[in-house]
Amino acid sequence: METAQTSGKSRFSGFKKILLTFVILLVLILAGYVYWKFYYPLTSEGVKSGYLNFAVKKGQIFKTYEGKLIQEGIRSKTAGAIQSNEFEFSIKDKRIYDILKLNSGKYFDLRYKEYNGVLPWRGNTVYIVDSIMGMRDVERGSLP
Repeated sequence: METAQTSGKSRFSGFKKILLTFVILLVLILAGYVYWKFYYPLTSEGVKSGYLNFAVKKGQIFKTYEGKLIQEGIRSKTAGAIQSNEFEFSIKDKRIYDILKLNSGKYFDLRYKEYNGVLPWRGNTVYIVDSIMGMRDVERGSLP
């Protein structure tokens, strides 16, 4: 009789081990996906230049810093239409936001990283500006 109970327990223990291994593997795969989707920057990392249109702090639950750069040139999202080339971005920290909000309309060179996904506490876009590379005044009617 003891052998029947012992074999039943070992069979159940084997099932528990398989289930535990599956759950751990599933959690690791899910954690890897979340890291890749929201925290790993894509190869797109660089500098965009243009006139700062605005820098705002907005949000209902998570207050984030957002901005828009108007780049020189024109491009069209639809055939036959002309539209300005805009770069919408989120701002990494308050220090950068404070500089941008006080200098709207100036020409900026902003360093950014692009992520796969948007996190509500990080901002509303996949482009995150992490530093200001340059800023200059531009006279009206002249190119930088």
